[in-house]
Amino acid sequence: MPRGRRGGRVSAWEGGLEEEAPQAAAAVPPALWASQLQPEAAGQILLRGIFEIGRSSCDVVLSERALRWWPITPERPAGDSKYDILHKEEFIEVKDIFSVKLKRRYSAKQQGSGTLLGITLFICLKKEQNKLKDSMLDLINLSEDHCDVWFKQFKKILAGSTNVLAHSLHGIPHVVTATLHIIMGHIQPVDVCTFSTTGKLLRFGFSAMFGFGGRTLALAEKHRWMSPNQRRDFAVIKALAKLKPEDCEISFLPFMSSQDLQGRKVEGSPKSECNDRWQTIQGQILNISIMAIPCLCSVAPRGLAPNTRLNNGSMALIIARNTSRPEFIKHLKRYASVKNQFNFPFVETYTVEEVKIRPRTNSTPSLEENEWQATASENSFPWNVDGDLVEVASEVHVKLHPRLINLYGGSMEEMIPKL
Repeated sequence: MPRGRRGGRVSAWEGGLEEEAPQAAAAVPPALWASQLQPEAAGQILLRGIFEIGRSSCDVVLSERALRWWPITPERPAGDSKYDILHKEEFIEVKDIFSVKLKRRYSAKQQGSGTLLGITLFICLKKEQNKLKDSMLDLINLSEDHCDVWFKQFKKILAGSTNVLAHSLHGIPHVVTATLHIIMGHIQPVDVCTFSTTGKLLRFGFSAMFGFGGRTLALAEKHRWMSPNQRRDFAVIKALAKLKPEDCEISFLPFMSSQDLQGRKVEGSPKSECNDRWQTIQGQILNISIMAIPCLCSVAPRGLAPNTRLNNGSMALIIARNTSRPEFIKHLKRYASVKNQFNFPFVETYTVEEVKIRPRTNSTPSLEENEWQATASENSFPWNVDGDLVEVASEVHVKLHPRLINLYGGSMEEMIPKL
């Protein structure tokens, strides 16, 4: 196990160059990251190994929710009252890690990728008076194989838990780009949807899926002990194995552009004519997607709704009717390719302003048929709203509110290719 010379490295929390530093160089106070984290709250253990942290060899444990470590020390000295204070467990929560890289030393004479020193974690820490501080934690280990395993696990954890809103706003999942948009004050108005049922507001949001998308999320929520990518892949495979359509009635109000609205005003069309524009679809549906933004993500680089924009006043309604499992899988695979994912006879797309989804299934599926029912309330249906599981027992009304909020981001017109 590599051991650094005393005073030979800037604090592990502050990072810095591999050069002599004064002994007084202080680390970020432990109070900023160490508190009472119960072992059961940390989740399932993913990796365990030995790293040097702050000049001490430590036993390090990575779980799905936290990174914990404590110094490797000999048997507790008798009568040492400071032992518990100096050697207690410390931790950071995984959600506070925003980036990771391999730490290397480079020299002018050296060629190649440099000498591996370990792994550097970039972390957001909470300070006093609601202040946030960016910091670094160095996990020192000279083993290429050991660090490679840990580095890949950190990258897996940090990856596509996809934030489709940020990805759609910036066109790329890049922290520096997002930060520069904020610094430069680039403001983008964004359309927002309201989701309601029986006249009661459920929440605001940008996208939703019902059917296959809702069931997949419900299954993933049952297996939160897995890493995000693992439980996503598991849930998709499980949902495909038990693929089953829902009997639905879908009513929607087609999108009317500003030019169309102006033409109707000139013609003197009555407001009541809006009710006549509603259209209804019924039948066996495998999946329904309602997107007010393009929803760019790692599994759909062009977006789940590539023809939608952030603020054009419309939503994409994508309906996948009942079909064979192989054909539905082909449709899903198209999202990751350059081919048109909607070019299937069972897929229908509409540009709309409002949507009402009413499941017509009266009986609750058995546990064997739908494992998601074990996590859902009785007689309710799972919805995936912006990646959150929402259970609703009756009709859901989705209405678009154009340019309702302003967010930091750039124009997407040149970033998303049209089909």
